[in-house]
Amino acid sequence: MSARGNCYDNAAMKRWNHSLKVEAIHGERFTSRVAARTQVFDYIEVYYNRNRLHSALGHRSPAQFELSKAA
Repeated sequence: MSARGNCYDNAAMKRWNHSLKVEAIHGERFTSRVAARTQVFDYIEVYYNRNRLHSALGHRSPAQFELSKAA
């Protein structure tokens, strides 16, 4: 990776940025930077990290995955 012209170098980050833009920001009108920052924080910490289904976890949320491993 990181070779010149390697199209797969940033694929994971580009995918995540696309999800953030489409699911949390697209079409929104923010009244201030604080409102935008709060929206992004809520998307990442509340929805994406806790509730969103991840294919790498067998289409389960991280919370469900952790519960299944703890039990």
